[in-house]
Amino acid sequence: MDLVAKYQGVVGRVFRNENSGSTEDSYVERLLDRISNGVLAEDRRAAMLEIQSVVSESRAGQMAFGAMGFPVILSVLKEERDDFEMVRGALETLVSALSPIDHAKGPANEVQPTLMNSDLLSREVDNISLLLNLLSEEDFYVRYYTLQLLTALLTNSPQRLQEAILSIPRGITRLMDMLMDREVIRNEALLLLTYLTREAEEIQKIVVFEGAFEKIFSIIKEEGGSEGGVVVQDCLELLNNLLRNSASNQVLLRETMGFDQLLSVLKLRGTTYKFTQQKTINLLSVLETINLLIMGGPETDPGRDSNKLTNKTVLVQKKVLDHLFMLGVESQWAPVPVRCTALHCIGDLIANHPKNLGEIASKRLGEEPDLEPALNSVLRILLRTSSKQEFMAADHLFKNFCQQNPDGQRMLASTLILQPQSMIHAPVEEDINMSFGSMLLHGLTTGENEGDLETCSRAASVLSHVIKGNNQCKEKVLQFELEAPTPTLGDPEPLLHRMVKYLALASSMTKDGKSNASENVFVQPIILKLLIIWLSDCPNAVQCFLDSRPHLTYLLELVSNPTTTVSVRGLAAVLLGECVIYNKSNASGKDAYSIVDAISQKVGLTSYFLKFDEMQKSCLFTSAKPFLPHKPLTRSNAASMAEIEDGGNESSDQKNEHPMLTSVFDSQFVYFLKRLEADIREKMVEAYSSPKSQVTVVPAELEKRSGENDVDYIKRLKTFVEKQCHEIQDLLSRNATLAEDLAKTGGNNSSPLERKVSGGSDRVQMETLRRDLQEASQRIETLKADKAKAESEASTYKNLAGKTESDLKSLSDAYNSLEQANFQLEKEVKALKSGDIEALKEEAREEALKESEAELNDLLVCLGQEQSKVEKLSNRLRELGEDVDKLLEDIGDDVGADEDEDD
Repeated sequence: MDLVAKYQGVVGRVFRNENSGSTEDSYVERLLDRISNGVLAEDRRAAMLEIQSVVSESRAGQMAFGAMGFPVILSVLKEERDDFEMVRGALETLVSALSPIDHAKGPANEVQPTLMNSDLLSREVDNISLLLNLLSEEDFYVRYYTLQLLTALLTNSPQRLQEAILSIPRGITRLMDMLMDREVIRNEALLLLTYLTREAEEIQKIVVFEGAFEKIFSIIKEEGGSEGGVVVQDCLELLNNLLRNSASNQVLLRETMGFDQLLSVLKLRGTTYKFTQQKTINLLSVLETINLLIMGGPETDPGRDSNKLTNKTVLVQKKVLDHLFMLGVESQWAPVPVRCTALHCIGDLIANHPKNLGEIASKRLGEEPDLEPALNSVLRILLRTSSKQEFMAADHLFKNFCQQNPDGQRMLASTLILQPQSMIHAPVEEDINMSFGSMLLHGLTTGENEGDLETCSRAASVLSHVIKGNNQCKEKVLQFELEAPTPTLGDPEPLLHRMVKYLALASSMTKDGKSNASENVFVQPIILKLLIIWLSDCPNAVQCFLDSRPHLTYLLELVSNPTTTVSVRGLAAVLLGECVIYNKSNASGKDAYSIVDAISQKVGLTSYFLKFDEMQKSCLFTSAKPFLPHKPLTRSNAASMAEIEDGGNESSDQKNEHPMLTSVFDSQFVYFLKRLEADIREKMVEAYSSPKSQVTVVPAELEKRSGENDVDYIKRLKTFVEKQCHEIQDLLSRNATLAEDLAKTGGNNSSPLERKVSGGSDRVQMETLRRDLQEASQRIETLKADKAKAESEASTYKNLAGKTESDLKSLSDAYNSLEQANFQLEKEVKALKSGDIEALKEEAREEALKESEAELNDLLVCLGQEQSKVEKLSNRLRELGEDVDKLLEDIGDDVGADEDEDD
């Protein structure tokens, strides 16, 4: 009863106030009472069938059920699991309570009972857990209605259901197990997983971990690949959900299963010219998968770039180009959306990938002996197709082929060969024998003869890609000269001049009503884009453009023509600006200063800069954004996308802009124009701030007057020159100020012209004050430098004086020491001179005598010792019987003989 009160408290406040007396409320209440308190099983089952019928047919019944029915029905699911009939009825009733009744739509602000019922059922996680547990029941209808109920819940309350399923252990695993169930159950589970994985990244990871890739491709193969039904579409949608925002899932698919099974879906089977709507949708879905792999994952993923490069490499290795060219080029029965998407995929596949660029450059299509390069086939489609979307897809391919591929650009430019006059008017079927460049030139020149410039503009778009950013290709194309349509009427003319002629022709055809303005509104912008890219950073192209004087005149008229579109006037203004910033000519009337003067006189700087602002504020500029991925292909939008034959994309629908204009004004070209505009404004200011060095004026005042001496003549010349210099500086300052104002405001003419003129003198005075202030600042800086130099020298001299003083002190101390030593020596000398010499001699004699007596005493002692020794030896000899006296005599004789010998 507490649960009943809870539901009544939540929902009753919304519904019961107005419908408390309605028959639906009372009827539903009685039926719920029979189900809850009934005794007979048959009566309870009958009540269940009746309440299911009421809820499925009446919004009021759904409201009443939401107010008081959920506790009763949920109790049946919990407590009567063995009664399959009651469980089926309860599940079917819940499905009806969550399914909208289309034929009874109420006011827009009315509370929808299905949304409220979904919110009530999904509020408790236990309810979702209960439903997932029912998937393990053996009864087929219990599993079937449970999946339908989860799908309805996911449709109305996706966030809450996703969170609940993630919080339930093995919740996703139970759903994945349903893919291996009977076909009907499998299809319902597949649809439910498709809804679940659209946004929830955590669920995507779990689904992949549970082996989703293997099961998806197994079902696709079982259903017949691209020839299969809506089940194949659901499988591919689930696959795309798993790959769209996860580079790791893409890596897992590539490293485990590879791309072979995916590419097998692209392979056309059976009758290739039979394309049903479902087959078209299936092919679009698998092409979307290819595109997701080419993108490599979300931009925020750090491994996106490496994954993108690897995916592109592996896809081309697996021969995906064969399948894509079959769908986009060789299969003439393929629907337009399939052909366009295939061409887009090829363009994205080769973008910034050198190996793939080389692969497509050498690719050849057809069968012997009619083989031709693949790029030739794509160019033929671009020139001939009646579909604007197919043209834009082929143009996208050429744009990506030429981008950052100078070798490819030079290869295409090298094929530009003029065909004989007989081939120019040859049937289109014979262009298979033409080279790429010849076919392109044929497309550039064939429009004039037929009075339709659309083919010419398409070829001009391709030519702009071939020469973009490649001066070598620009110079090569610049050398081409075309024969006049009627040779007797004129000489050959450069291709650049012919394009300007077509530009003027398109303008006149629109003005005279010979052409549908809404259909050919893109012709002039595309030709202007070609000319802008051609003249960019190419002085020779600028010179060639200005060689014909009418070109500049026509361009000035085009800029100021109010009947043309904003984009045409803006592009013409950019082209004029390029004639200034890339002009290296010194010829009169063709140099940059002459172009600036012509703009100022014929258009006016104010109006000229206004053209830039108008173009930037146009829808084409503001809507130009970097490439955004297409809207995911789902059941709800697949049919409408498959039926598109030739419509614009979403961005081109704004303000009824032609879809081909959005192709011209892509984000890269818009950025290029903005950068050019800044350079043009800067060059205009520089032109007004700098004198023309080529112009020399010699006034009459410079001539020497008769009778004037040289000194006076020199003084007068000096005064004249100083006056002229001041006037020139004032004029240049004023011109620079005015040009800067125009460049910054973009030609804002909201203030009156008189105010600008009256403010001119103030600007000159301010400029003079500014120069004076600058000179004073320079003088101050000079004085500061002199002061710093003097302080540095003073410090140096101070240090030198200190060192000198220290040296002097050291010398003084040394001198004093020498004086003292000298004084001591002199004192000693004086003492020696003044002493008694005799006393000194006596003292020395006494000392000598004392020393001699001491030595004599020592000798006497030694003699005494020797005498005693002799006596002892003599006594001993006598005892031995020797004659001592004789021995002593002999010793004395020997000593004397030795002394004589020594003498």
